[in-house]
Amino acid sequence: MSIAVDWPEGRKFAFTVFDDTDLATLENVMPVYRLLEDLGFRTTKSVWPVRGKERPAIGGATCEDRQYLAWVKGLQRAGFEIGLHNVTYHSSLREETVRGISRFEDLFGHPPNSLANHAENREGIYWGEDRLSGADRLLYRILTRGRRAGAFTGHTEGDPHFWGDICREKVRHVRNFVFPDVNTLAACPYMPYHDRQRPYVNAYFASSSGPDMASFNRLISEKNQDRLEEEGGACIVYTHFAKGFSDGKAPDRRFRGLMSRLRKKNGWFVPVTELLDYLLDRRGLHEISEEERRRLQRKWLLSRLRTRGA
Repeated sequence: MSIAVDWPEGRKFAFTVFDDTDLATLENVMPVYRLLEDLGFRTTKSVWPVRGKERPAIGGATCEDRQYLAWVKGLQRAGFEIGLHNVTYHSSLREETVRGISRFEDLFGHPPNSLANHAENREGIYWGEDRLSGADRLLYRILTRGRRAGAFTGHTEGDPHFWGDICREKVRHVRNFVFPDVNTLAACPYMPYHDRQRPYVNAYFASSSGPDMASFNRLISEKNQDRLEEEGGACIVYTHFAKGFSDGKAPDRRFRGLMSRLRKKNGWFVPVTELLDYLLDRRGLHEISEEERRRLQRKWLLSRLRTRGA
């Protein structure tokens, strides 16, 4: 499948970020978003709409923090997208997820357009080994020693954590595989795509791996920026802006320099959903074939093995 895209207004490539809200506080992410806004980037920041009742394995601020919520709403008014990272930082039963999504709608005026599953939440939609089919699923189970077998049941009808029907009704785009390539569209030329084997997700998108400041900076190095531009591709970086991007006062110098350089290029810098909706409008929703799914799964597994080996 061709990745050639005519980007709006004669732009040569597209770039955006999905920011996982893990560990995020006003202190550690506000300086990063101030820089993004000043440079003219518009990206996607995920949130937890409600505070959990249990102690989180990985926590962070929620929309029940008034100051944090006021700041997030300010981001939305400035043109940033607000996405969902499940409704809180620990597993939620169906009724809790329903209430959390209703809360999101009340706060931001619409259902969440984009979703990334939170690490260990049982209500994860097609997460763990359920991201995979066929022999790749078995290989994943072997590699993980079966630790995640049956761990995620958001798509399992009758389970207390099931909310697949709500996801299909409310959420437009769900993040799936992540790759080390700066050109996300080259790594996954099918996105956004639908998978008949996973009917509760309307459309999947892939991302490029930059989970912390050091890996993000490597991903958007000068060389990679130039290649993304030359290839006319699209980059959706999956990261955690709370992981080392700022000292609480100012963003990392290398990060600031790379983003400033990138902004001077003729790129299209819009939030994740706007980018995906543009691809949908231009190319339609791709129905992934068994061979395409197998190829994508194998590419992801191999990249994971290489990363862990390194």
